[in-house]
Amino acid sequence: MNATNQLITDIKGGKIAPIYFLMGEEAYFIDVISDYIESHVLAEEEKEFNQMVIYGKEATIQDIVSNAKRYPMMAERQVIIVKEAQNLIKTIEQLVDYAKNPQPTTVLVFNYKYKSLDKRKAFYKTLSKAAVVFESKKIYEDKIPSWIQSFLRAKQITITPKAALMLTEFLGNDLSKIANELNKLEIVVGAQKEITPEIIEENIGISKDFNNFELQKALGHLDHKKAYQIVHYFAQNSKQHPFVLTISILYMYFSKLMTLHTVRDKNPGTVAKALGVNPYFVNEYIAVSRNFPMKRISGVLETLRTYDTKSKGVGANLTPKDLYNELIYNILK
Repeated sequence: MNATNQLITDIKGGKIAPIYFLMGEEAYFIDVISDYIESHVLAEEEKEFNQMVIYGKEATIQDIVSNAKRYPMMAERQVIIVKEAQNLIKTIEQLVDYAKNPQPTTVLVFNYKYKSLDKRKAFYKTLSKAAVVFESKKIYEDKIPSWIQSFLRAKQITITPKAALMLTEFLGNDLSKIANELNKLEIVVGAQKEITPEIIEENIGISKDFNNFELQKALGHLDHKKAYQIVHYFAQNSKQHPFVLTISILYMYFSKLMTLHTVRDKNPGTVAKALGVNPYFVNEYIAVSRNFPMKRISGVLETLRTYDTKSKGVGANLTPKDLYNELIYNILK
């Protein structure tokens, strides 16, 4: 987010490059920058004759360069946005001559999603001298709660740690989908300015009591009754709660508990950094670690691997209910 915000700040301040090459796995940041340029670089009255969108699937590099070399009409500059530019992967290096001498009155934007240029090649080195080359990297799922908090902080909205985890579990690391849901919640919270698990449950349909966060908490505290209640709910709603996702989340959870046993300094900041969790959850992990010494955690991790295999039909043909019940029994026995 910092690099994205800095780039937008530069554009706001009038520091505008002749070429923006936006590339990488995470489409969300590419869209944020491209949409900002599309909306703000030209005044509304200038856009009709000086702004165009070209699709990589339908154009050639020659078409794009030809348009880029035009002069703006009754405006300081023109803006050309090339969407789906990754479709030009086989010919993109033909842009090299234009990159050596770009039209100063043109802002040429490439949305090169899900791919990145080879930084060792001469084309990349030439391009990076004339262009702003922005690489949009995928955010790992364990960093998503922090991203959600940062996204909302910019809107002067807070979110509880549990609520952020609920959204992460439900939406994964699809930032576009998460941002869309957060924008909806912004309208809902109004003057309250805090998003809670109750608000998420009411407006998005994620249960605040029956989710993987509550399951790992129940297991950590050896709460048999609660754990079985949750997996019974999961088995009845298997499309919303796929077994493979539960296995993955529990594996990460118990792996962090294992890591905690290797951390000598139990200072909350040190533990939070070692585990990659919000400091808010540190005391919870420390409390749970007393129920799960390293030897027991090793057995749990082996159990999770076994049931991951069984869920794929290897050596067993169990219903979701049976899979969940056997999994919980073997973790808590």
